[in-house]
Amino acid sequence: MASNFRIQALRRRNGIEFRLQGDFDGSSACELLNAMEDKCTSAARVIVDTSRLGQVYPFGRETFCNRLYLLKHLPIRLAFTGDKAGWIAPEHNRFF
Repeated sequence: MASNFRIQALRRRNGIEFRLQGDFDGSSACELLNAMEDKCTSAARVIVDTSRLGQVYPFGRETFCNRLYLLKHLPIRLAFTGDKAGWIAPEHNRFF
């Protein structure tokens, strides 16, 4: 994991928001996926806020997109916000 990467999880009325901060690499992607699996079991909507991210490494994006299928069993709607949303969201879409 990038040494400066942090995830803040905030509960919302109908879901959860993950605020990402620091650099996003392969280990950071795995940490985000693990946090989503742990905290999104009862969330209808999940927001990933990328506005505090620094560098998004291609391997981080590839790792995240390639392993996102692991969350298919969760009944969530996934949305990406912030200026780096297009760098992380699958196929450069803001909604999954």
